[in-house]
Amino acid sequence: MRILLVEDNRDILANLVDYLELKGYTVDCAQDGLSGLHLAVTQEYDLLVLDVMLPGLDGYSLCQRLREEARKSTPVIMLTARDALDDRLQGFRSGADDYLLKPFALSELAARIEAVMRRAQGGGKRELKVDDLTYDLDTLTVARAGKPLKLNPIGLKLLAVLMQKSPHLVRREALEDALWGDDCPDSDSLRSHIHQLRQVIDKPFERPLLQTVHGLGYRLGGE
Repeated sequence: MRILLVEDNRDILANLVDYLELKGYTVDCAQDGLSGLHLAVTQEYDLLVLDVMLPGLDGYSLCQRLREEARKSTPVIMLTARDALDDRLQGFRSGADDYLLKPFALSELAARIEAVMRRAQGGGKRELKVDDLTYDLDTLTVARAGKPLKLNPIGLKLLAVLMQKSPHLVRREALEDALWGDDCPDSDSLRSHIHQLRQVIDKPFERPLLQTVHGLGYRLGGE
């Protein structure tokens, strides 16, 4: 199994490499965010262990670009000394699979690596399905009635939330929080992205799936 470590502290990096190689893993390293992103995109890894505070490009941005631009679903464990709830939520929103607080025991990191890999390998194909609309979470591909559909990164996030909650209503505040956290651009941004999503997943087809519940929010499928 091949792991990429992205950590700028040389002592921590050396300890991690020694420990993981003794565990039988093949380990590559980077000490800044841009180098880590380049390796993660151009090479094939089974797992990334990623520090949050990195020179050049922080771990949140690295993970987000890996998911949204490179369309890579490689499992990611984030390492950080920042233990506030908002920091942890930001890590998960950027696409991390697990989050480990510094300082940590090396044995705990090993256990988390094994747990994340079990989920990644044992879960089979991760796919959302509502009616004839499908979303493959591993390849980030969307199709309806077998026809591939192209969505931008925000459209993909929006669709994932609506499909996961289908057929239930998702309030607009919950959608805004999922997309932007506390930094929602303006009151019309969600409406604009809903319109774009509807143009892609509904307009070319006879039967609409995306419904507006005026004054409350949106639902996908259902009555």
